[in-house]
Amino acid sequence: MTSPTPPQAFVVPPALGWLLAVPALLGALITLVLPTAQTIWLSFQSGGVLRESTYVGMANYGKLLGESGFWQALGFTLSLTVIPLLVAVVVGPLLALALDRAGTWPRRAGRIALSLAVVVFSPVAVAGAWLRGLMPNASGLATLAEGLTEPGSAPGTMRLIVAAGTFGVVCALAVIAFLPALRGGTPGPATLVVGLLVALAVVAVGLQTFSLGLVLTKGGPQRATETLAGLQYDFAFRQAQFGPGASVAALTGVILGVLGIVATVVAVTARLRITLTPRTPSSMPDGTSSAPAPAPGRVAAGVGALVVVIAIALVLAWPWMDGVLASPPSTPAGSFTTQLTTWAPAITGAVVSVGVAYLAALGIGGLRPLGRASEWLLLPFAPWLFVGAGPLTVANWQNVHNLGLIDSFPALIPPLLVSVPALLVLTLLCKGLAERAGGDFFGGVFLPSLPMAGILAGAVTLVNAHDLLWPLLVIQKPGMFTAPVAQMHQLSGYDGAAPDLGAATPLVVVAVALAALVAAQLLYLDRLAIQTNRSHARTSAA
Repeated sequence: MTSPTPPQAFVVPPALGWLLAVPALLGALITLVLPTAQTIWLSFQSGGVLRESTYVGMANYGKLLGESGFWQALGFTLSLTVIPLLVAVVVGPLLALALDRAGTWPRRAGRIALSLAVVVFSPVAVAGAWLRGLMPNASGLATLAEGLTEPGSAPGTMRLIVAAGTFGVVCALAVIAFLPALRGGTPGPATLVVGLLVALAVVAVGLQTFSLGLVLTKGGPQRATETLAGLQYDFAFRQAQFGPGASVAALTGVILGVLGIVATVVAVTARLRITLTPRTPSSMPDGTSSAPAPAPGRVAAGVGALVVVIAIALVLAWPWMDGVLASPPSTPAGSFTTQLTTWAPAITGAVVSVGVAYLAALGIGGLRPLGRASEWLLLPFAPWLFVGAGPLTVANWQNVHNLGLIDSFPALIPPLLVSVPALLVLTLLCKGLAERAGGDFFGGVFLPSLPMAGILAGAVTLVNAHDLLWPLLVIQKPGMFTAPVAQMHQLSGYDGAAPDLGAATPLVVVAVALAALVAAQLLYLDRLAIQTNRSHARTSAA
């Protein structure tokens, strides 16, 4: 008697990978390459909106690099990243190691507790909360903001406020990144690679600091706290000089481009990949788990480390919590219209940019049209891996203005058709899944990677909704303000009304986002393992 032939998995031809990558290539060309070229061209011009532009060659760069203002802004901006960088590459991996060795329930408890810091982080609200320390009746940690009023003390004070305000979210994201590396079979190499990528990301994000600087000091006093993004904004949109503003943007873009290329080359040459561990741990014939229980000392160490980090995060977040509790019950920043103009464009932009990136990731990482060399197809996208809205805003604003879309709903949608960070993460995941899928593209690659695409779309939505720069530039009508823009106008007003610091993180949004993130942490992110070279995922602690 012959055994029935097992059903064959539907095999997708690798050539389809090229087709799936086409939308991302077109999106990158339209919203990354062309605006970059336009920014470089504008940097060779003088003039702007108020007067006719003329070609001046390298004059803008010569003036910019020959004055101390640019170098001072660059140095100060880099200094803002020092403490967050230490948190990301020291506190984050140490806490991740303690939680990983402590076993399943401490690790998952840590994931849940840290998720709140990611969901509620809003740069404008954090900065506005610290400004309450300048009030006559202020007390506690928030009074540190008094140092922002003097040129000599303002830079150091702002560094401390940025470090305190971002401690929770930086630590949480670092733990999320390092935990999978510790489960990849060879945690040493994987942790080193992830640590380098995290460090590059922290520096790149810090170089684009805008919201915190604009709300806290507006670059003052006496330009003592000017950031690169603030200098670009001042030239291009306060003084209406597109040439100098585009020059700052171009120089910032060069630095970010180098960081992005280095990060991509490191990930590809290390053969970095992301896989999923089994949903349940291995079991003995009697039904008990085969995974050894962690030693009580490790459990105590993990729980103790988590308690200490959470305690520090709560102390440093108290100015924000106090400000949210003191927010008025009803303000324009918290109205339904404001929430609609905040979240609808943010969701739309996230779905499009992550969706296009996901298609390309399926093609590059899942179908692997170039075989083992397929990850090198990420290199054309690498210069924009860490580029946010800031370096491209001069060109993008000019395009929106020329199209007559200023003060319109479409203008609020972030001008980005492909998310390069999502493309990198999803490609590494699809690569790891494809290596063990046995040719089953649909069941072995597409379905297991789909939740990650949803998670990244949610993350990009939060970033879009809390952005201040782009909606500040394209919307002038108060009735179309997003929550961060409305909060900033409240903070800069002279009517004495208390700002609604909770408008950017309304309770309904926080509850939905937190529930989704907790579910993702427990059901999906906790199963991720990052591997390098020929390492194998560790399943005993699953």
